[in-house]
Amino acid sequence: MRVRQLKAYRLRLPLRRPIRHASASRTESENLLIGCTLEDGTVGWGEGVPRDYVTGESVSGALQQLELSDIGQQLFQDCGSWEDVIHLCEHLEIFRTPGDTRGCYGNALRCALELSLLDAYGRLFEQSVSEVVARTASELNLQKTQRQVRYSGVITAAAPWNELRSALKIRAYGFAQCKIKVGMPGIDDADRLTRLRRWLGPRMDLRLDANEAWKPEEVKSRLQAFLLHRISAIEQPVAHQDVDVLTEIRREFPIRLMLDESLTSSLDASMAIRKGTCDLFNIRLSKCGGIFNSLRLVAMARDAGLGYQLGCHPGESGILSAAGRHFATNVTNLTYLEGSYDRHVLGRSLTEEDITFGYGGRAPALLGHGLGVVVKPDALKQMAVACQSYQLN
Repeated sequence: MRVRQLKAYRLRLPLRRPIRHASASRTESENLLIGCTLEDGTVGWGEGVPRDYVTGESVSGALQQLELSDIGQQLFQDCGSWEDVIHLCEHLEIFRTPGDTRGCYGNALRCALELSLLDAYGRLFEQSVSEVVARTASELNLQKTQRQVRYSGVITAAAPWNELRSALKIRAYGFAQCKIKVGMPGIDDADRLTRLRRWLGPRMDLRLDANEAWKPEEVKSRLQAFLLHRISAIEQPVAHQDVDVLTEIRREFPIRLMLDESLTSSLDASMAIRKGTCDLFNIRLSKCGGIFNSLRLVAMARDAGLGYQLGCHPGESGILSAAGRHFATNVTNLTYLEGSYDRHVLGRSLTEEDITFGYGGRAPALLGHGLGVVVKPDALKQMAVACQSYQLN
């Protein structure tokens, strides 16, 4: 069975409330959606979330890359098994722009294409995408099938009253872990953490995300002020171009350092391992180029004795949330897990299914065919601001 048609959509997903952190602030999320139609009419969906401040990508840039990538010739392969589909996904060649020294420009497009293929063929084969994740993870000695996973809560920068409300809801809802966004200009994060630790309680595992907010000379004093609050990890404290300073800081402080904006590809991962700049990788399917690239990054972290988490992009629809669930329920030893915030973040759902986590951040494995979620036609019509169609054969 071959791919007959691709449709690439530029989507604007409304958010329930503004999301603010040190790198960006937004009231809507601009995402890339790809619909893949097979010869028999089976349709699969894939999503990417291009972010300029992470990989330099944008939705318009991803659509241009798709035009330049000769996808029609690449997708001409006849696939009759998962082995065929995996081979097709692994050998996708995305047009690379000059100057992409980190090998990450095009990752959101690759993720969307890959997921659309896996979803379509999973529906054709009447099997779950979890079958593919488990198979590939097993080959890398990373596989662990779980019936349930547990997500973290998140507190973004907001007025103290709103932060109090968020903290009390997270505590009452039984979360075990919480990430706090820090580094916003004009905010005393040490004082803020004193309040949040009190509101969240002494047993909550707290970690911080600075989104590249601090200058290299600030990091030590910032971390020193946080030691009192028993922080388990700090994510991306400095900008990517300053990341080398973390080698020394990692030796001096007991707080684990996690890379996010500086961890987008195998080139980034190799550099981080060689220079010793982190203790943890934050792997996000879109910024890392899909499921297969992300699994390889997990293997690199494991082999180097580092930890890893599965993160998410704010504003992901149920499509990427579902992909993340398939990943999380089949990969061993995730230190933290983020995602499936759907109805807590989105003003309207793109998918028929609501796979938002439940009490305590707990969420079950998905059992449906493909990704296990279906796009709502009326929501797609409302959110799509552009569409490009490609007839392949």
